[in-house]
Formats: sequence, structure tokens, C-alpha cells
Amino acid sequence: MLPLREVVVFPYTPMSLIIGRPRSLAAVEAASASEGREVFLAAQRAGDNVDPSTDDIYAFGTIATIEQVLKLPDGNTKILVEGRRRARVRRFVDNASMFEVELEEFPARGVVDMEVQALVRTVKATFERYVKLNRAVPPEMLLTVNALEDADRLADTLVAPLQFKLEERQELLEMVDVASRLERLYKALLTEIEFLQVEKKLKSRVKRERDNTQREYWLNEQMKAIQKELGDKEGRSDLEELAQALAAKSLPTPVQERAEKELRKLSQMNMMSAEATVVRNYLDWIVDLPWAEQSAEQVSLSDAAAVLDADHFGLRKIKERILEYLAVSTLVEKMRGPILCLVGPPGVGKTSLARSIANATQRPFVKISLGGVRDEAEIRGHRRTYIGAMPGKLLHAMKRAESVDPVLLLDEVDKMSADFRGDPSAALLEVLDPEQNYQFNDHYLDLDYDLSKVTFICTANSLQGVPLPLQDRLEIIELTGYTEQEKVAIARRYLLPRQMELNGLTDDNLALSNQALTETIRDYTKESGVRDLERQMARICRKVARRVVRYGSDTHIKVVTANLNKLLGPPRFRVAHREQEDQVGLVKGLAVSPWGGELLNIEVATVPGKGKLILTGRLGDWLKESGNAAFTYIRSRAEALRLELDFHETTDLHIHYPGNALRTDGPSAGIAMACAMVSALTGIPIRADTAMTGEITLRGRVLPIGGVKEKVLAAHRGGITRVLIPEENRKDIEDIPANVTQTVEILPVSHMDRVLMEALCGPVAEDLFGAGRAAVDEVTEGHQGSQP
Repeated sequence: MLPLREVVVFPYTPMSLIIGRPRSLAAVEAASASEGREVFLAAQRAGDNVDPSTDDIYAFGTIATIEQVLKLPDGNTKILVEGRRRARVRRFVDNASMFEVELEEFPARGVVDMEVQALVRTVKATFERYVKLNRAVPPEMLLTVNALEDADRLADTLVAPLQFKLEERQELLEMVDVASRLERLYKALLTEIEFLQVEKKLKSRVKRERDNTQREYWLNEQMKAIQKELGDKEGRSDLEELAQALAAKSLPTPVQERAEKELRKLSQMNMMSAEATVVRNYLDWIVDLPWAEQSAEQVSLSDAAAVLDADHFGLRKIKERILEYLAVSTLVEKMRGPILCLVGPPGVGKTSLARSIANATQRPFVKISLGGVRDEAEIRGHRRTYIGAMPGKLLHAMKRAESVDPVLLLDEVDKMSADFRGDPSAALLEVLDPEQNYQFNDHYLDLDYDLSKVTFICTANSLQGVPLPLQDRLEIIELTGYTEQEKVAIARRYLLPRQMELNGLTDDNLALSNQALTETIRDYTKESGVRDLERQMARICRKVARRVVRYGSDTHIKVVTANLNKLLGPPRFRVAHREQEDQVGLVKGLAVSPWGGELLNIEVATVPGKGKLILTGRLGDWLKESGNAAFTYIRSRAEALRLELDFHETTDLHIHYPGNALRTDGPSAGIAMACAMVSALTGIPIRADTAMTGEITLRGRVLPIGGVKEKVLAAHRGGITRVLIPEENRKDIEDIPANVTQTVEILPVSHMDRVLMEALCGPVAEDLFGAGRAAVDEVTEGHQGSQP
């Protein structure tokens, strides 16, 4: 016996089969060796079963004769069989090598009555009609069928050209009565003829209407004919719904006129054409965009302030600016939305602050991420002449907002770039200009759209990637890094409660001491914001959650400095601290890194040589130029500093920045390098409690620098109690928290002579500068008066 996959063999039908399963090969070999070369063929119930059991095989099948056996190169065997008679399995004989069965045969009925003869004539006539309609059946098949007089042979032969499923073929095979089989075939032929007549009618109609030169048009018309046959009127009803939606929409006059014009054009088009789809999409965009819908409620200042304070700690300037905008909006009936740009390092809350502003003003919030955008069409959209054209990101955002006055966040405006497709930052010049954005024109829409009521909030990590014309249109608000005290407060109010809730903990399970929290900030994070701090809070909560699951819900763990290492591991970062003693040639400089202020060690060593100045420690060109300027200043003041006039010819100076992980650049370390060089040349130590920042000129003037707040915070964190800053940065002192200014003495200086007088210490320094303090003051005042 051979179980067949998805094949049913009928009597009087030849068929070739590919045999590859071991049992089937054994059965073929046994049948080929027998006298009659007969084998029983039965179909499997599931064709994907490669190893069927007796229950997986139909009981009815066909006894066939093996006419030819051919061994294939891939190990399979191809056999040619011809069906002889029907049979049914009585039982399976135990045989592990093959399927062996005992059969009950059903031989063909030799004598037929009048009913069967009438069925034979009817089926032959019907099959003739079928062949005339179905060109896939060769005419030779009709001659073969007409020559058949035996009813059984006729019934089994007609199964092949008709489209029967496996189950239907098996059902026909199991019909022993020839009259029943002929009736079933007659019904199948009538059904096929009916389908073919409908298909011929459709093709005939399409052929009369199609354009002989356009294949695509012919296909569309065929679909149209099918829809007509089914009575589909969806296209017309969609037009009516679209017209009603446009009528209900409050549109500006030019937009209303354009929409009506496009609707009239659409009503005259074939709904299945490509151009109709373009027009329909255009009208859908007009309907979906907000044109007059606004946020209904006016928010009180006290409620808005409460929402802002609840969501974010500190950030006084930006909160005041939003409250000012709300106050003016209550007094002015029509007011343009503000265009703000929040600039600050990662993790300080720029994006979340924009969402908080939307909550405070009760307006929709939408976000557009501009990082990596380099195509101007991303902003303005594509013209409708292009295939697959769509509006730009701005109109997509307005569609999502469903209001003309949302809070729209343009995230990472400093990460855009330009290529041959255009400059997206140039496209934003119109969007972010209050004098122009009330008539913003998207290439796809080709209509003026009012963006003047939108509150635009841009975010950037640095202004270096933002073009100057774009900066000119923005109200820039700098968000500096958080102080250590602010991070402690944020962790207490927001981060720790949120992570405890996310990890299923309560106050009874976890308590975190202030000392452990401060140590976590200092030793396990190094950032301006609080993202990494929240990750550390999450780590602590996960460790505690594991212990709660293990020891019970009443487990209470208090995290202190003693067990902090067990939860977070060894400290990841080392905080720079002040020296314990005054040192010669070692000064504390200040810098700003992506994660806030940094306290830097600047070392200077003198060695005999030919006057070379060596700078090492991953330094940028700008910083190296500041070192050369400081060296020239020292040479010009050699006599006042009691140095040998030819020291630059006999001594080499080596300036080194130890532990500088990032590439340091900028002019703000000029006075620090000059002070360290003077200390190394004169042998006078530098005060260990003093740090400094400022740019030096060849004449010794101290020029202003940036990042004063971050630098003073870094000095305070490192235990420094005196910080020298440029005189012109005195205005930045008010931005420094009061708790820092109470412990750190900030000394504004305008000339390098004053820096040396404040930084150098010891009796030699007193001898060098003490007697001439008044003269130095006069020099300092004279230089200060000559500043531009």
C-alpha cells in the first residue's frame, strides 16, 4: 500500500508519482516483484504528515498497476501507475517495513439501466458546453469523452479536468454507485459553466469599454465591471460623505474655494483612477487638519504654576516665562504663541518640561524629532506632482493635535544636517518667525496655514549646530546642570517614589538615607541631568524587590553608606577634591563638560632646556594657544616677577593635564596655566583652597568666559572655598545657588597681576606682592580702564 500526499488516484486514470519514504519504497519493490505488479493507493488525510499512521489514511482507495519504475539521482523513485478498480481497507496487516492491507474490492458494474444511460448522454452534452467555454481544456479531451461508452470509466475520467478539492475527490472515489457519481459530476459541470458564463460576460463588457492603448486602464475597468455586477455604490457614497464633511468644516475662504474646486473635479473622475486617489487624499487632508479648532479653557496662573512645580523642581526662568505668557494671553484677545529654545545638556528635563507646559496650559502636546533630518521636504512636504507625495512633519503634527494652538516640541534642532535635498533648518526660518508663520505654505497643501497660535518649544544640547539666522528667531533659555542639592531634592520628590512604584515597593520596604543618596550622586553618576541617577535608583529598588520576594512583604531595608556598595557595587567615578597642602606648580582649573562642571588639575614642571613650551593631556588647539599667550605674558613681566630675563632660553616648561578623559579645549584655562607657570618658575606655592577660570591676553587682562555657574558648583563639590572669575562675569554670580555662595568666596578679577596676588601664598609671595600691592592695584585699574 502507498499513502499519497494530496493526491487521489481514480480507476482508468494513469498517473506518475514520486516515491521517497522508506515504507513506500519497500511497497513499490514488493509490488514490482509480484505477479500482477498491483499496489493499493490511498490518500492521506493531512498532506504535511511525513510519517502517517493507519488512522491518517483514508480507507477508500484505488488498486493500480505499476507500469514503469525509474530510479532518480536524488534517491527517490518515479513510478507510472494506472488505476484499475476501487477498494476499501478491511484491516492493516502488521508489517514494520511497509503498509500491508487486506482489501474489499468494488468491481465496476457491467449492466446499466436506462437512468444511467440517460445520465451518460446528459453529462457528455454538458461537458461539451463546458469545453467550449473553458479554453484550458484541450479539444482532444472532448473526443476521448465522447468515445467512452462505459459509465464507470466516463465518471472517473471526467474528474481530472474539473476543479475539485482533495476532500471532494475522495468523496467521489468513495461513491460506488455510478449514478450518484454522474449526478455529482453533472452538478459540478453546471456550476463551472455558470461561472464561466459570468466571467465571459464581464470580460466582454470590459473589452467594449477599455482603451486599447492602456493596460492599466483595462484592469481598472475590469474592477469597475465587477463592482457593477455586485451592485457596489461605495464610491458615490464616499463623495457624499466628503462633501458633508467639507460643508461642516469651518474653513477660511481660500481653503473653502480650493476644496470645492477639487471636489467638483473628483466627482467627474473615475473613482478607480490614480488621479482620483490623489485628489481624494488631498481633500482628506483638508478635512482632517484643524483650521479653527482651539483649546477652549483659559487656565488660571495659580493652577498652571502648581502643575509646573509639581512636575519639575527648580527651572525658575522657564516657569516664569510660561506664566508671563499666560498672563498676557488673558489680557490680549489675539496673541501669537511664544517660540522658545531650551538649551542644555542631556537629562536636565527639556523634553519633559515641554510636556509639562502643555499640561499646565491644558493644550494638546505633539512632538517632532528633528535628529538626523536632512531633507527640506520633511518640513515643507512634497509637491503633489510626485508619486506618494505627503505633507511635511509640521502638518502631520497639527493633524495629530486636532487644534490650532498646541504645544509643539521641535526636539534636537541642533542635530539637523543638510545635503543635496536641501537644508531643513532653512525651512524652519519661516516656521519659527512670528512675522511669517501665520502664512506657512506647505508644498503638498499649497495653501496658507496659520501657525501663529502654536507654542513652539525647541530643544538643543548646544547652540553650535543651530544656524545664526535660526537662533535670531528663538527666545533662548539655557538650562544648566542641577546642583547636588537639587539632585537630592529631585531624587526625593520624583525619582525614588516613581521607581518604588514601578518596582512594587512601599515606604515600609525601603528607606534611603541622605548620606547614601549624596554618595550615589557623587560616586555613581557623572552628569548634568538626572537620567543616570534614576537608573541608579532603579537598581537599588530592584535589589530591594528581590529581597522582599525572597524574605516576605514585611522586609524593610535601609540603605546607608555602609551597605551602598553591596547594592551598587564599587564607585564608578572619582570626584576631584582640593589638595591638602599648598603646592608649587599645581593649580585647580575649572572646565565645563557634557555632564556639568569639572575640577581640573593643571601641573607645570620646569626642566633645563632651550625654552620649549610642552603641553600634554589631550588638549585642543585653542587651549594650546592660551598656554602660549600665558607664557608670553610671563616673559613680558619677568622683571616684575624677579625672573631671569633669559629664563626662556635656558628652561623648558611642561604643562600637563592629568586624568583628562575628554579632549579639553577653550580659552578659559589661560589664567590657571599662567598662575601655575609663575609658581613653578618662582617656587612660590599656590593656595590649595583656590580655583580659577578666565581667558588671558598678552597684556594680562582677564576676559569673560562661559559656564560660571557649573564651574563654581564643581569647585564647591571638590571642597574649594575661593574661586577667581573674570570681572565681567560678576553678573553671573546671581545665578549661583545661595547655599554655594555662602561657603565659596567668589573673587572677580580683571588682570593677571591680581590673580597672582590672590593665588600665590607664603612669605616669598608677600615679599614679591605685599610691598607693591598699591602699585599692582594701580596697574590693574589702568589695564581695566583701557579695556574696550
